[in-house]
Amino acid sequence: MYNFDVSPDRKGTSSVKWDMTKTVFGRDDVLPMWVADMDFPPPPQVIDSLNDRLSHGVFGYTFTGDSLGEAVSGWMKERHEWEIRKSWLVYSSGIVPAISTIITTFTEKGDSILMHSPVYTPFFSLAEKNERVAKKCPMEVKEGQYTFDYAAFEDALKQGVKLFLLCNPHNPGGRVWNKEELIKIAELCQKYNVLIVSDEIHADLVHKPNKHIPISSIKKEYEDFIFTLVAPSKTFNIAGLQASAMIIPNQKYREKIVEEQHKQGIFTLNTFGVLGMEAAYRHGGEWLDSLLAYLQGNIKEVQSFIKKELPDLSVMDPEATYLLWIDFRKLGKSEKELEKLLLDKGKLALEPGSKFGEDGEGYFRMNIACTRETLKDGLERLKTALS
Repeated sequence: MYNFDVSPDRKGTSSVKWDMTKTVFGRDDVLPMWVADMDFPPPPQVIDSLNDRLSHGVFGYTFTGDSLGEAVSGWMKERHEWEIRKSWLVYSSGIVPAISTIITTFTEKGDSILMHSPVYTPFFSLAEKNERVAKKCPMEVKEGQYTFDYAAFEDALKQGVKLFLLCNPHNPGGRVWNKEELIKIAELCQKYNVLIVSDEIHADLVHKPNKHIPISSIKKEYEDFIFTLVAPSKTFNIAGLQASAMIIPNQKYREKIVEEQHKQGIFTLNTFGVLGMEAAYRHGGEWLDSLLAYLQGNIKEVQSFIKKELPDLSVMDPEATYLLWIDFRKLGKSEKELEKLLLDKGKLALEPGSKFGEDGEGYFRMNIACTRETLKDGLERLKTALS
């Protein structure tokens, strides 16, 4: 029903991914497989909703009403078996701004904010730009997958941490944390009175048989100290509409967040963000299931190609996301040497692993949310770069 073998030409659309390669990589003749957005249009119901509003022709002040809240809560119940109340929702233009708002609301300058490493880059930068201390707790790789080092995690908590940023599922490794892992993390944070911010933006992009578990949903008591951040942006490729939600069961904390937003002059989402978010969560399930099947085909394509053509590389098997974490360390080259080969020889733009923390050095992240034809082109470029 949905054809992911075709995608529109995105050049000339002010696309960060396609139109900023000169700015980011120093050249514009590369195939971009870096920043985390897809080359596919969103579900047709999202486009229809936006077109209907566009044809109306008036774009005055818009509010986020019960209808949007019902769509978000309905999606969480249907896809993640978590019953939330509409009153728990606080909307934000994105998950990154939401994290920043939580940081400024519940921590002071000089406070420590804990995160695992490697991890999504803004975790570090938001702490540092808000004049907090970014404490990085390295993860371990066991049987080809990232795992938590609980002893190191508790040692970090003991040193005085106000906030822990959790990436669930994990970016860039693609891990889907299981219930046992999440409980250990939550109970350690509870023991040391540390708030948890759980970035669950990739929650819908989980590959079978894995299952995403919202950490706040595990025990009622966890709701008191966990902020869960969700968005349709990665799932449905509508990041440009700038719409996300914070799920905050704790009323006192929720009120503080709203107060902080009002201090910043933030009151609502833009008109198309409201419409796109609601249409995606109400009508996007069938499209998403088709997308996930296509992405799994792309993942297998990469794994097969690298095993056959580039055996010195290894791909961390993703349990979620359309981002592949590829280990280049056996090649014995520095990251700068590898990046030069990729860009100059292969004409291929990937995300260098050090961007996700020093524990990511030796890896590159590849975005495979593209047509199969584009993917095969990228793999041949990778082979050319390393030949």
